[in-house]
Amino acid sequence: MDDRLQIGCVVYSKKGRDSGNYYMIVAMDETYVWICDGKSRKLAHPKKKNIKHVKSNGIILTNIAQKLLENKKVFDSELGSALRAFNENGGN
Repeated sequence: MDDRLQIGCVVYSKKGRDSGNYYMIVAMDETYVWICDGKSRKLAHPKKKNIKHVKSNGIILTNIAQKLLENKKVFDSELGSALRAFNENGGN
């Protein structure tokens, strides 16, 4: 497993229909991560994706990650607005 990947980490999708977009990891195990963007992939139905098909950009959304780890309510709009800048600017 990639040590840089953790819950709350912003990742870039390299393969599949969702390739070219940025997502946040909401859950993970040894082989897969579950990713959401708050818009096309809601928190209620995250996308299961092979770890090999995502690339971390090293940024962690700490506020949202903390809420997820504490089992607090996270809204899709909150996640969507946090990722909007990545998807509009190409990750810069």
